[in-house]
Amino acid sequence: QVRLVESGGGSVQSGGSLRLSCTASGAGLSRYESYCRGWFRQAPGKEREGLAHIDPDGTITYADSVKGRFTISQDVAKNTWYLEMNSLKPEDTAMYYCGADPLSCMTVANIGPAGYNYGGQGTQVTVSS
Repeated sequence: QVRLVESGGGSVQSGGSLRLSCTASGAGLSRYESYCRGWFRQAPGKEREGLAHIDPDGTITYADSVKGRFTISQDVAKNTWYLEMNSLKPEDTAMYYCGADPLSCMTVANIGPAGYNYGGQGTQVTVSS
């Protein structure tokens, strides 16, 4: 079983920044670096939206809505990946989740924005104007 725990959410004003963290643990994580790791969000009344992911080969993909503002990175030694969010907008307000899956990120994305086999409980991000 793989457990994911997000942290770093909070309330900021428009234009501000936040850094989210996702730490993975569990007996099933022996090959963490071979997993697709990513972030998605869900705002009230809206569909889930995939934001960014890292493939096992290190390839990074961003959604158009966050490209240039958000940066995904990882610390393999800590089983942790991050989402650095800059130039935040009120429309970025949502619950943010991290996900991980032993399948490729392309397969996960084809399943859906939250198609990860493992997901965290989420961390709230609120951006005020």
